[in-house]
Amino acid sequence: MTNAFPNEITVHLGDVFWASMVFFLFRLLLQQRSILITILFSVIFSFGIEISQLYQSDWINSIRNTLIGGLILGRGFLWIDLLRYSLGILISVVIELLINKFLTNSKHI
Repeated sequence: MTNAFPNEITVHLGDVFWASMVFFLFRLLLQQRSILITILFSVIFSFGIEISQLYQSDWINSIRNTLIGGLILGRGFLWIDLLRYSLGILISVVIELLINKFLTNSKHI
């Protein structure tokens, strides 16, 4: 089966989408707070998860070896993941701002 996107793009998409999901989850939980607070929480959480992968111990690796544990905690630290998370959060912020602008403009019609 061929991918719709080149391999150079698809290797990055999972982490970009993961960080986007984190951003929108925090946005849902922090609706009454500014978008800057949501960005801060998203970056701290995403970077924290990635940095936690530097810690290797049997008990946490057994959690990481489960499907849910692997999806949430990841498996190994990669510097590039920090860039991917930043990009995912940035894209999500742009989407949030565009949606807000569209909703504000549609109220005046």
